[in-house]
Amino acid sequence: MHEGYSMNCRLKERYSQEVVPQLKEKLGYANVMQLPRVEKIVLSIGLGEATQNSKALEAAERDLATVSGQRPVITRAKRSIAAFKVREGMPVGMMVTLRGRRMYEFLDKLISIVFPRFRDFRGLSPDAFDSQGNYNIGMKEQIAFPEIDYDKVDKIRGLEVTIVTSTKNRDEAKSLLEFMGMPLRRE
Repeated sequence: MHEGYSMNCRLKERYSQEVVPQLKEKLGYANVMQLPRVEKIVLSIGLGEATQNSKALEAAERDLATVSGQRPVITRAKRSIAAFKVREGMPVGMMVTLRGRRMYEFLDKLISIVFPRFRDFRGLSPDAFDSQGNYNIGMKEQIAFPEIDYDKVDKIRGLEVTIVTSTKNRDEAKSLLEFMGMPLRRE
């Protein structure tokens, strides 16, 4: 790293100082490189209404860029579906992939600011892990993020957050996210 660039992200420091020793003890790995870690976070918004309303794409792009701090890319339909009036190549959503510092800062914001703002929040479902150890969170509204100005929102949109881990095992991924402070419900 060059001078003037500080990598003091709160969650990344916590991972290296607290989570790594806890994971080593729980999972029994000797090598730090074997331990699971968060590789990337993918945020996406599906825009079914983009077929009729082109302004929806701009609004979703603005919201996603504000939340992530990064410019999103347009996702396009892979095939035509007549029942939904969708043609191949039409824009059907937006997505952004966060890695490194932005990823840790977003995850920190999600855990410490966004989830506590939900009314009647009792924790996230521990069943939302897929077989590859990735965790999916579906959010009903983008206004849960503090940087989105409620007055400028044209429509409440859902947001999908996928946390991709380096492990291929549900239990290891669950341990990783719990140690990092993710509020998973106890079963």
